[in-house]
Amino acid sequence: MLTSVDTDLLRVLADPLRLRIVTLLAEETLCSTHLIEETGARQTNLSNHLKVLRDAGVVETEPCGRFTYYRLKPDVIATLAGQFADLAETARATAENNVKRPCP
Repeated sequence: MLTSVDTDLLRVLADPLRLRIVTLLAEETLCSTHLIEETGARQTNLSNHLKVLRDAGVVETEPCGRFTYYRLKPDVIATLAGQFADLAETARATAENNVKRPCP
């Protein structure tokens, strides 16, 4: 069954820096200092991107003294992957059944 792909989440992940952040956070929980070192982004730029990721529900925070650690929420990524898997299955069935709309 076809489900729609979350286009808002796709827009969030389409930015190369945000995708890099998500990739890094998939491997380990990091603070903004680590993310600055890994990405080379400026503090303000990185903070803005982290806010977008937080607002979209992709990452969660954990305060630790004067630092804030960021952790990827794998269920969000898994849901998106499931939506793409459903889309791929629909496309596969369409191709196998040679479904096409007739021209007028």
